[in-house]
Amino acid sequence: MTTSDLAEVLFCCGLQESDHPTAEQVRAAIRDRIGACGGDRSGCVALVAQEAGDHPETYRPRMRWALSTVSRAYRGLGTTAA
Repeated sequence: MTTSDLAEVLFCCGLQESDHPTAEQVRAAIRDRIGACGGDRSGCVALVAQEAGDHPETYRPRMRWALSTVSRAYRGLGTTAA
């Protein structure tokens, strides 16, 4: 999975920027969410699209946070990690 793919999954997790999650918490939340989707990230993508439509004012800041957080959490693992 790419950084963008992982960010979409993180976007759908319960973690919040205000939680200041550690890299391990981010990776665990992503693993758990992918597991909850039966290993198919398309369920996460659908949630991202729904949130973008329902809450466009918060979509961009949350996705920016998700992208930067995933980049930090998977640093050194390359762009295809999960």
